[in-house]
Amino acid sequence: MVRSFAFTTQGRLHTKDIAPFLIPTLLADTNLFLWVDLESPTPEETHFYLEEVFRFHPLSIEDCVTESPSPKVEEYQAKEGDLFTNYLFMVIHAVDYSRKDGVFATSELNFFLGKNFLVTYHVVPLKSVSNTAERCLRSNVHIARAPDRVAHTLLDTLVENYKPALDELSLEIAELEQQVVQQPGRETLNRIIQIKKEVLHLRQIIGPQREVLSRFAAGEFKLIRAHLVPYYRDVYDALFHINELAQTYTDTLTGILQVYLNMSSNQTGEVVKLLTMITVITTPLMMFGTWYGMNFKHMPEIEWHYGYSIVALLTAASTAVTYWYFKRRHWF
Repeated sequence: MVRSFAFTTQGRLHTKDIAPFLIPTLLADTNLFLWVDLESPTPEETHFYLEEVFRFHPLSIEDCVTESPSPKVEEYQAKEGDLFTNYLFMVIHAVDYSRKDGVFATSELNFFLGKNFLVTYHVVPLKSVSNTAERCLRSNVHIARAPDRVAHTLLDTLVENYKPALDELSLEIAELEQQVVQQPGRETLNRIIQIKKEVLHLRQIIGPQREVLSRFAAGEFKLIRAHLVPYYRDVYDALFHINELAQTYTDTLTGILQVYLNMSSNQTGEVVKLLTMITVITTPLMMFGTWYGMNFKHMPEIEWHYGYSIVALLTAASTAVTYWYFKRRHWF
């Protein structure tokens, strides 16, 4: 699906759902800003818009259509013989957390940012793109005045969408804290390890994105106007805060894992303690039973009238004294 918009320099909608053959003409108009959004486009649409209309560098097109494992930003400056104008190419990732699956799903969003155009490319529908498009069409603040303003809105919305995922993760960790105390088991351990792995995955996503946004926050690129740099810095600060939360979640999960291991160690110790006490308590029984099991030829107590009863009482008394001693020492 291809969505296209043309806005005036005042941020008002000029044309929507532009016919493909008109895009080169509107692109040449310096009084208009053109935004083309490619959502799961066909190979023909990709070739037409990226190669024939905007004529982007082949390397950036290759990076765009091929899934990239990490975010990045590159500046392409036109040289003699190049058919494209100066633009920024950026790869960024949106995230979503599912408590049912316990995993962070990442979705790639690609930007081509020029002086009077913005091209976005993504394979799956993204909330940040659809929300930004609605704001551009309905907002009274005219955020669609220039491509760097729309790009900021996209990045800001994308980072904001991290928060619901983090809220879900926070609830999951809170439940784990209760389970590890009330019902420590192998399933709980597997859950702790899985969530810890996903938090590490989240930090691996955020880390490179922080580096990308830090370059925008530092005002490194000329295509980002100076008065918008503080807005990009605000997005960077929000992502930095998310990274700090992820670090906190990592520390919390490490603490939960330590509590689980301590609980398991205590349970093992209780089992060993119980088995030891049973062994010691039954020692008199085994001792007397073993003694009489030797079948000596001359055992005077067997010939006594009350010999068997005396031995039984002596065995029961020895066991009772052992039990009483353990009870007095609060060993169980």
